Amino acid sequence: MSARKHIALVAHDNKKQDLLEWTQYNLESLADHLLYATGTTGSMIQELGLEVVKLESGPLGGDQQIGAKISQGEIDFVIFFWDPLESLSHDPDIKALLRVAVVWNVPIACDRASADFMISSPLMNSEYARIVPDYAGYRNRLKETVQG
Repeated sequence: MSARKHIALVAHDNKKQDLLEWTQYNLESLADHLLYATGTTGSMIQELGLEVVKLESGPLGGDQQIGAKISQGEIDFVIFFWDPLESLSHDPDIKALLRVAVVWNVPIACDRASADFMISSPLMNSEYARIVPDYAGYRNRLKETVQG
């Protein structure tokens, strides 16, 4: 992971204001990194003056797009302010995103306190050798199952 991080920013409707306030507070730090965001969240972050690679909204596949970027090694960490008290139509996508982040050992902050700790870490602006799990054995077992 290079000193310039690739950061995904995601927020559910009830958490968008919280993420915007957090982003505004950390504007200077975030400006040094490459940002990705889903739908409306991305548009709102752009209004703060930050450059953002905008993906689809969550319900239209944005969460899955971020998950794909994680599995391809294109996202270094995720700030995902999700609402644990509201059931959403794309809950399976949300769970899949959280799962894939853990599968690939990608840091994920799901609330403001965790995001504060991550962005203030001395690792934020330096290179970091994240341990990427080796799933060769798992892939081989799958291949044998399909072939056998």
